[in-house]
Amino acid sequence: MSSGGFAFVWPARVYWEDTDAGGVVYHASYLRFLERARTEWLRAMGVHQQQMRDDFDRVLVVRSMQIDFHKPARLDDQLAVSVGLIECRRASLVMTQAIHNGDTLLLQARVRAACVAASDFRPRPLPEAVCSALISTESVE
Repeated sequence: MSSGGFAFVWPARVYWEDTDAGGVVYHASYLRFLERARTEWLRAMGVHQQQMRDDFDRVLVVRSMQIDFHKPARLDDQLAVSVGLIECRRASLVMTQAIHNGDTLLLQARVRAACVAASDFRPRPLPEAVCSALISTESVE
């Protein structure tokens, strides 16, 4: 499996539920793969989203996403879903993501996530411990 040069890679298998009638991954299914990889990336750094909500009243929400689809994934493919941090700001993150099938690039994405209060969805700063954990992984695009 290719990592595409990313520090964090999460494996994903394509199931029937991810595909259309032709056995090709439905475009919205890629969003689930990307989301799960971001969640596992955060967890690998000790950032647990439920704990962030419970302890700090903070959640991360996708603010914007740019996706370039290069090639389709198909039923039973074993994918490598990558995450890299481009920028950690006071109340937002910019990440780069990719999905590979072996050495073949299927998708590239740029994701901006905002930190908001879980109680009112207004922008709030990231908790300091979360920001410190993330900044240690920041890379230049």
